[in-house]
Amino acid sequence: QVQLVESGGGSVLPGESLRLSCTASGSIFRINAMGWYRQAPGNQRELVAIIGSDEIARYADSVKGRFTISRDSAKSTVYLQMNSLRPEDTAVYYCYTQVLRRGTTSLYNYWGQGTQVTVSS
Repeated sequence: QVQLVESGGGSVLPGESLRLSCTASGSIFRINAMGWYRQAPGNQRELVAIIGSDEIARYADSVKGRFTISRDSAKSTVYLQMNSLRPEDTAVYYCYTQVLRRGTTSLYNYWGQGTQVTVSS
């Protein structure tokens, strides 16, 4: 199995910054992609940012220019630097990874437990 451990959520004022981290561990042969989704109350889970093994990143339009995703492949860790936070960024943020597990030829998707980000004055 694969486990994802997230950290870095919290409560901040509008305009402030937060950095989320997520580390994958377990029966991993190769990590294909890592990223972050979020879900606000009453809304569907949506993609925030994702980065592939080729280091190419993709962002939701709503966070472009404010959020930066990066990964440390040696540590199986993905980061999300969130600047200029807005109240509409308030949500539970979920780490996501797609991996090739050891002894298999299929890709598997895994989710973290979620970390709350609250932006409010």
